[in-house]
Amino acid sequence: MIKSTRIFLLLAFLSFTVAAQKATSQRPAIIAYFAGDAAQLDTYNAQQLTHIIYSFGLLDGNKLKLRNPSDSAVLQKMVLLKQKNPQLKVLVSLGGWGGCETCSDVFSTSVGRKEFAASVKKMNQYFGADGIDLDWEYPVVEGFPGHKFAPEDKDNFTSLVQELRRSLGKKAIISFAAGGFQKFLDEAIDWKKVMKKVDYVNLMTYDLVNGGSTKTGHHTALYSTPQQPESTDNAVQYLLKKGVPSEKVIIGAAFYGRIWEQVPNVNNGLYQMGKFKTAEAFKDFPTLLSQQQGYTYHWDEQAQAPYLYNEAQGLFVTYDDPRSMTLKVNYVKTHNLGGIMFWQLAQDSPSNGLLNAIHGTVEGVSNPGK
Repeated sequence: MIKSTRIFLLLAFLSFTVAAQKATSQRPAIIAYFAGDAAQLDTYNAQQLTHIIYSFGLLDGNKLKLRNPSDSAVLQKMVLLKQKNPQLKVLVSLGGWGGCETCSDVFSTSVGRKEFAASVKKMNQYFGADGIDLDWEYPVVEGFPGHKFAPEDKDNFTSLVQELRRSLGKKAIISFAAGGFQKFLDEAIDWKKVMKKVDYVNLMTYDLVNGGSTKTGHHTALYSTPQQPESTDNAVQYLLKKGVPSEKVIIGAAFYGRIWEQVPNVNNGLYQMGKFKTAEAFKDFPTLLSQQQGYTYHWDEQAQAPYLYNEAQGLFVTYDDPRSMTLKVNYVKTHNLGGIMFWQLAQDSPSNGLLNAIHGTVEGVSNPGK
């Protein structure tokens, strides 16, 4: 009896060890949102991706449609990328900033949700896509100016993902983009119910300071600071405490920078009053935001985030760079998260860009960000 018990305990321990090793060794997902044209896809290495998301589909009545008829070529090209990367998953995203004007109304009825789910299934079958991403900005809390939001959105969003899972089946991928700011995390989603039905939550841990911000800061910081409590780590830890499975949590990264003007030369422009000016793609940094143009590079050890300051022009830039990307991927590994996503692929430098830094770190290449 004692011998049998020992054997049982040994087998149980070995099973647990194998399961634990599998959980911690799972390759992080690398998820790209893409809002470019079909020709641009040829300039990036799709073999470095696990998922690519067409951005964005819109609502036509209760049904999903592509933003432009010409985007059929984009989605077809995405699916063709599987010839080079058979494991690649292709999704269609609904909405985006300013793209979900009628979402609150459409998803408030059972008919609306069912017709939408049926249209998603039809589109996936037609193009050979693998699932749907919901980028409703935002249920419950205010998003794009003038777009309807209501307390009922929370339960309706839950019903929506439940209907999508019923319609699309177990094999389809269902994800949604979630605001990384505290009000969204607190109010918009029934995390326990929703996460049972989706594969991933794509945390938009960028734009934490944005076009409406009158003070500079890090728009995609890894860690919180006394001056800026919202960060990637803040959002992740919130979800983990809510019981969200770590393997379903995807953190966000930015392939663009945000620029403020009229920023005083105090603390190198960080956490200072200013006026939002514009955003620039990472691929354009060498020509627009270089040292030759008067920009000085700075690194915030506490936030683990880079920024630029142009003293002569009073310009402040917050962004992600290869160093911060490397740290974010290592954070994913340390916390056994599902992976990392970014907005958006067409803003990256085709050679030696941010995707290269992400992929190199996932694969364990030494110092990919240097």
